[in-house]
Amino acid sequence: MTAPPPPAQQLTRRLRDGLDRICAVMRADQWTIAGAAGLNPTQVHALTFIAGRAEKGVRVGAIAAQLGVTQPTATDSIAALVRKGLTTKEADPDDPRAVSIRITQGGRDVVRGIGLAITATERALEMLSPAEQNELLLLIIKTIRALQVAGAIAPQRLCVTCKYFRPHAHEDHRSPHHCDYVDAAFGVEALRLDCAEHEAAPATHQDAAWRSFAAADGAKSGETGSATP
Repeated sequence: MTAPPPPAQQLTRRLRDGLDRICAVMRADQWTIAGAAGLNPTQVHALTFIAGRAEKGVRVGAIAAQLGVTQPTATDSIAALVRKGLTTKEADPDDPRAVSIRITQGGRDVVRGIGLAITATERALEMLSPAEQNELLLLIIKTIRALQVAGAIAPQRLCVTCKYFRPHAHEDHRSPHHCDYVDAAFGVEALRLDCAEHEAAPATHQDAAWRSFAAADGAKSGETGSATP
């Protein structure tokens, strides 16, 4: 008879199972939204990613890494977007031998429409209180960073990895953090998962900022020993 997994592992598996069920709804949402735009979810993800980097354009390899797909899959999705007039292929300004993918005005219009769509997932999240939403955002940021540190996902443009981010720089609990880019204080609800102004901080700075950010957050919730993934 196989022994049951330890309680901590059982809890982790229940959390994973719960996330799987939420992801199933999100996938259904994505197909609905993508279908309304005449695209599939991979094409929508690629288009949204390109739109967020319109100032420089994006190489195919970066798109594949961000989406977690093979380069041929990313190439097929980009080709479809080009055929639909949503993106263009141009010479990369940093390397004329490489190709840079840029969004068109038609692509921006599609992304804007997608952003206005209300999904079942969003309706469910609206049932959470503002405090619960803030707490969930913090947990999502911690999980994304742990995945990034593990190399499971491509680097993300998170506030907590940015050179402009100063965690808990202010006494005001509503706006404890500071962004040097805009020289302003901000609160948990304004923490970004994909900021266009993001500039990755050196690894040592990231680690120090993360320890400060996570330790203070853990102290508020009565947790210990969980600051660093």
